[in-house]
Amino acid sequence: MPTQSNAAQSPAADFLHILRERGFLHQCSDPADDLSGIAAAAPGGALTAYVGYDATAASLHVGHLLSIMALRWLQRTGNRPIVLIGGGTTRIGDPSFRDTSRPMLDEAQIAANAAGLRSVFGQYLTFGDGPADAVMVDNADWLDGLDYVPFLRDVGRHFTINRMLSFESVRQRMEREQPLTFLEFNYMILQAYDFLELSRRHGCLLQMGGSDQWGNIVNGIELARRVERRELFGLTTPLQTTASGTKMGKTAGGAVWLNADARSPFDFWQFWRNTEDADVGRFLRLFTELPLDEIARLERLGGAEINEAKIVLAMEATRLCHGAAEAERAASAAGSPFAPGGDGLPEIALRLAEGTGGVPLVDALVAAGLSASKGAARRLIREGGARLDGQPVADEAATLTASAVLSAGRKRHVRLIVTD
Repeated sequence: MPTQSNAAQSPAADFLHILRERGFLHQCSDPADDLSGIAAAAPGGALTAYVGYDATAASLHVGHLLSIMALRWLQRTGNRPIVLIGGGTTRIGDPSFRDTSRPMLDEAQIAANAAGLRSVFGQYLTFGDGPADAVMVDNADWLDGLDYVPFLRDVGRHFTINRMLSFESVRQRMEREQPLTFLEFNYMILQAYDFLELSRRHGCLLQMGGSDQWGNIVNGIELARRVERRELFGLTTPLQTTASGTKMGKTAGGAVWLNADARSPFDFWQFWRNTEDADVGRFLRLFTELPLDEIARLERLGGAEINEAKIVLAMEATRLCHGAAEAERAASAAGSPFAPGGDGLPEIALRLAEGTGGVPLVDALVAAGLSASKGAARRLIREGGARLDGQPVADEAATLTASAVLSAGRKRHVRLIVTD
């Protein structure tokens, strides 16, 4: 929502102001410090912008949230967002800042992954036919029909090998003497063509993406200028790391997925609740829609009171991703994880082992995903980290004979349903 001081500005200017004041901006092709060039170029003051997502997995993760929130703010300020699913480019794989080629996926896997990606955007964006309604497209719609020789003649001639080798994402791969296939080398040309095609079909003026996409975005801007003398723009969001230097979303348990079937709303809530103290204010500005003055108040909390801000962060981030009801259930479960039938806890059913009358605790820890192996489970028990219904268990040979909440430490809980 525009701030009061910007209420008289255009939707494009309102959006760009929010990006600046909340910390979304890293690089931008607009030479004006206030990004007035983009706002001035937006027809009628309203901006159409897109972000692309390749279907390399069945879910997006929190590393994608910055661009998703940028699209959400774009729509909230009266502009039109485009979500591009890379059904075509996924077949090649973006080589940017990677030492190895991405695994080749078949058509069925790409289609299944694309369906998983689409499911999350309905939580953040409103789709429809209105002037500010979001649009979802798949670049396979135009890439699949390209004729190879005409495409090389009409588009490929605008790219030089010298220029492509100068981009940081490619240069690093070459310096490490890692192979870069001809297939991957074409990726940046196809992404550039996507931008041109979206500008033709939907009047798209701006491409947004992570900082690793800067070279690809610039290629699209240059292609549009060379082919049709179109003026397009690009901006990137900063790479998100925690205060301790860890890449955003990388945890011991793996990626923090956005789809509920890949990571439960409870675990998603807990991820934000466990945010480092120094990151709370920044994450509130980027991943919630709270007013900046309220964020400033929460950011000033110290000592144990900072937990209030972390709970607010967890509630707001989970509400946006999974809905208010799931956020409330996750908070309730986190506050009382050992209550019978506590809502929100992930559950796993285990059968009693024949001849023993119980489920070995070591096996239960592994099955619940709380330990990576039986050896790790035994170490967890020896170190006092394994708990049943909140009570430490010191016996490595212990067995479970009834349903209970199994915990690794004080923050990771799974409800075990023991059956005959």
